[in-house]
Amino acid sequence: QVKLVESGGGLVEAGGSLRLSCADSGRTFSTYGMGWFRQAPGKEREFVAAVNWNGGSTHYADSVKGRFAVSRDSAKITMYLQMIGLKPEDTAVYYCGATRPFGGVGIREYEYNYWGQGTQVTVSS
Repeated sequence: QVKLVESGGGLVEAGGSLRLSCADSGRTFSTYGMGWFRQAPGKEREFVAAVNWNGGSTHYADSVKGRFAVSRDSAKITMYLQMIGLKPEDTAVYYCGATRPFGGVGIREYEYNYWGQGTQVTVSS
């Protein structure tokens, strides 16, 4: 079964750090472009970060540039989002997604064909 599973969310104080993981349980997405989006209460889902299929290219939303880092392990089974300097406005449900085989860095939601269930990140002030 095609499945992406996020983990690593939680409650953290402003200025703190978290690392999110996105596991490809079916080992389906090793050649797919992948990315992270987030959705805060009452807001639309927004792009956060993306990595291309081989991990060699990344792209970030301006709001997280310099604070977040996206990566994937050598086997391309797990994608990570390292978050430092967290702010209350980073509070949201974070979703990982996969685009297509040999995909580039996808920054538009419509480019993604598969999604995980999301993990909650809450940053207190």
